[in-house]
Parts: sequence; C-alpha cells; structure tokens
Amino acid sequence: MGHTFRVDLRGIIDLLSQHLYSSPRVYVRELLQNAVDAITARRELDPSAPADIEITFGERLKVVDTGIGLTEEDVHELLSVLGRTSKRDELGFAREGFLGQFGVGMLSCFLVASEITLVTRSARGGPAVRWIADSAGNYTVSVLSEDVPVGTSVELTPARGAEHWLEEEIVRPLVTEYGDLLPASVSVGGEVVTTGLLPWEDPEADLIAYGERVLGFTAFEAIPVEVAAVGLTGVAFVLPSGVHPGTRQTHRVYLKRMLVGDNVEGLLPDWAYFARCVVDTSALRPTASRESLYQDEMLLAVREELGDQIRDWLIRLDATEPRRAGQLLEAHHLGIKSLARSDDEMLRLVEHWLPFETTDGPMPLKQFRRKHGAVLYIPDVDEYHQLAPVAQAQGLGLVNAGYAYDVELLDRLGPGAARRAAPSELLAALGDPSPAFLAELQQRLKQGAAALERHDCDAVPRDFDPVSLPALLITNAERQRDRDTAEVGSDADPLWAELLSQLVSDSPGRAEQLVLNCRNPLVQRLAMLTDPALIELTLESLYVHAVLQARRPMRPKDTAALNRSFLELLDRAVGER
Repeated sequence: MGHTFRVDLRGIIDLLSQHLYSSPRVYVRELLQNAVDAITARRELDPSAPADIEITFGERLKVVDTGIGLTEEDVHELLSVLGRTSKRDELGFAREGFLGQFGVGMLSCFLVASEITLVTRSARGGPAVRWIADSAGNYTVSVLSEDVPVGTSVELTPARGAEHWLEEEIVRPLVTEYGDLLPASVSVGGEVVTTGLLPWEDPEADLIAYGERVLGFTAFEAIPVEVAAVGLTGVAFVLPSGVHPGTRQTHRVYLKRMLVGDNVEGLLPDWAYFARCVVDTSALRPTASRESLYQDEMLLAVREELGDQIRDWLIRLDATEPRRAGQLLEAHHLGIKSLARSDDEMLRLVEHWLPFETTDGPMPLKQFRRKHGAVLYIPDVDEYHQLAPVAQAQGLGLVNAGYAYDVELLDRLGPGAARRAAPSELLAALGDPSPAFLAELQQRLKQGAAALERHDCDAVPRDFDPVSLPALLITNAERQRDRDTAEVGSDADPLWAELLSQLVSDSPGRAEQLVLNCRNPLVQRLAMLTDPALIELTLESLYVHAVLQARRPMRPKDTAALNRSFLELLDRAVGER
C-alpha cells in the first residue's frame, strides 16, 4: 500500500528562517522577485505591457504587479505544491530569463505573516482567482466574478511579534536595497524608489560617488569590468588605502538586477584583496537562499577573468600614470607582490615602482640595480637590521628581503640579477687592523679562546664603522643547521639520534663568527688586558651582546652566559670600590 508524505508547513517555515534565509527581511526580495518574473513573462507575450509594482500599507501590506497573472490551475500548481519547479517552466517561467528558481519564495512570507491573500488574473484569459493560505498549512481557492485587472496582488497579515517587518519605515529601505536596479517601476507608499538603470552603463554617472554611496569609501579608481559569457557587467572599486592581505573582500552582486547580497565572497582572486566589486550577472548561479553565489566552475572562470582585467588595468596605469601606479603599489604592495610571483608584467611593475628597504634607504629595485649592479639581499629582517649599518658604512649595498614574497620576487629577476649576500662578502668589505695591534689582540684571543669555544664561535678581528659597534655576529648557515641537529640528537633516543647524525655535514669552521671591531674602544682595551679570567669574561660578554644585537632567539646556553657575564662584571665593578 503506497503512502504520501505529509508536510508540516510550520516546520518548513522554521527551517527556512533558521537555516536557509539569514533574516526575515528576505520576504521583501521574494515578493519583488515574483512580481518581476511575472512582468517579464507578460512582456514576452506583449512587449508593450506595463511594468509596475506598487506597495501600499494599511492594516495589511499589499504588493500589486502588472505581471502575467495566474489561472486557477496555475494557482494550484505553483502556490500549493512545495518545490514544484518543473511546472513553472511549462508555464513560461523558464530559468534562463527569470529570477526565481526554487519554488519556495512565497513561503518566505510566512516568516513575517500569519496569512497570505493573493488575488490574480491571467493575461492568457480566464476569471480572477483568490488564494488564501495560513501558516498552519491550510489554503482555499475561489474564482471571482468581479472584474480584476491582469496581474497579481498579494496582501500579508502580520504575524504576532512581526508587525514591524511590514511597516513602511522597514519596507521602504529594503525595497530600495534589493530592487533599486530592477527594470520595473517600483513605488512604495506612492513614491517610486527604483531607477531601473545600471550606473556603469550611464556615461553621465559618477562611479566614484556611486561607489562611496553603496560601499562606504572613496575609491582610488573605478575599473569597468565585463564577462560577456555570463552576462556580467559592473565596476571594481580599488580601495584608497592598504588593508591586511588576509582580509577577504566582499562584493555587491546583482542577479538579473535583483540584489543577491552585498557581502558575497569569491568573486575576485585572493591577491586582488584591494578591490571590491559591484556587478550584475545573468548566468552565475545563486545558492538556494539566493544570498550568495554557488561555488562552481563557472564562478572560478569568472574569478580568473576579472583578475586578468584588474591586472591589465594595473599595467595600463603603470604605462600612462606612473606616479599613481607608485602610489597604488605603496598602498597595496602585498597583493601586487603576490601576483608578481607568477606574472612577468607585474614583476616589471614591482621592479620599477615598489620601494624595498635598502642600505641606501627605500628605493625600487631598478634604481638599486643601477647603483650597485647585482642585488645582494638578506632574507631575514633581524639579520638585515644587524648587518645594514655595517654594510652601509663600508659602502656595500644590501636589500632587506625578509618580508612576504620578497625572496621569490628577487629570485625571478633573472640570472645574476640578485643573490643572497654571503657572510664572506661582508667580511671582505671590512678592513684589516694594523699588524701591531692585531698581534696584541690575537694573543688575548688565545688566552680567552675557551669562552667562545663554548658557543661554537670563532673571533675575527676587523676594522670597520660604525666605531660604536664593538662586535658583529655572523652565522654560517650550514654549520648552524649542523649544530641545531646535533643538539636535538643529544636529547633523542638512540635510533633517532643515529638518523640525525647522518644529516650532519663535514662543513669546516664554526657555526658563528664574532667579528671584533678593532676601532671600538672596548675592543682596544681588550687587547691590553692581562688577567685571563677577565679576558674570557669580556669575550663572552661581547658574544652575548652580539647575540642580542642580532635579535636571535636566546638558547639556554646563551641565557646562562648572559647571567654569568653580567653578574661577574657587576661583582668585579663593586669589588673594585
């Protein structure tokens, strides 16, 4: 024996309000949508038919349209059977030209209404019909004898606690928000609130002012965008100031001129986080709630195409208004740099205009290369800040490549155009101390060698500026990795320790070099010390000071050395008094 599903309408309404729609406010959009679809269908039969939607207020909210209307059979098929979409297509509401797709729009009215009264007369002929339904799932259909104009009127009786949703001060801004671009005359309380025009198709329109009105900021630029394959037109508004690159920009999207939402994500590539779009489309698929877009292959293709159009605009801006291009790069450098990792034109723009931190001050890479030839860069911010004053004093140009995407961009400049600065290059730029002083200092370094050996460090005497810097710590990256591996292995189980030991290379030298500045007064006094214990203490103090200067994370051994050297120096200073 077969059975038929029974539907709890109240349960369906709760499902819509709690899980499908974000707010009861969407009932306004659904009413507008049904009216526009009806007008579109009637105009296919009669292109001269009026396109009017009138919303009035009283004890009940009333929406009247001049659309195609419904017959008695249509009412039973469309309004009284949940989810019946195939019948919509048979009646001419094909998906291609109409807003509605899911057959549940009228139910959204029960989010705010206890009863719906619909009176309609079809343009195809037949008498007028009245359909009355309540939120409990009951409905009646009756044929009217009086003369009713072609079209449909919908009256909503407010549900208890939802009266405010049907008041004019709430409905008017909602109608304006959802339907301001609809190709129909929509009036609220006797006043037309729609323009029926797409601003970006009006040659007289001030798009910057429009963007400020709908998005809330004065754009750096308004870029027309179009993807003909999905009937998309609109504007990409470039933000006037920088935002965090992790920020996901949202966009204002219309579907066949009905607002889908003003917080729609995924319309632009992630790198274009500095732009927000206002677009209208005829083919992108909305979700069931029609408040966002369906993430499908079509949307991915649109995203790529819109990204290409913004990229092309950036290239044109560089060619025609280079000063503005520089301003844009300064404000939105991370997004541009992200794109330049794979785009040669963007890389050229970055090289010409984006300032990098260098020992000669902020400047574009092109300018830096004209002065220094190959770009020597340091891939760590702290290491750069330690070495930059010394390199600058010796006339050696360095670029700070410690920020997002910098190393990737520098490596893409071409063979020999950029490379990481080696410690030996910096040492080679430093001068040698006088032989007499070097001999004295070398003697003291032998006496205090144990202090630096504890830290796997060699002392290297040099003459360099600035004089105020007593010592500089340079790391041998390969030996540093070996040391870290060995330290991990010492605390690991035997099997893991054996595996780690195989990773240790046979690189010569120690992990670090403490470059002593022989022009510094403290280092000069070191060369005159005679107490071996004080020599060790001084060298270890200089080492710890250099570690701090390098902003390198302190190991337990470094922390112990800092405490020991400080307390011993303090004890000697107090003891001398």
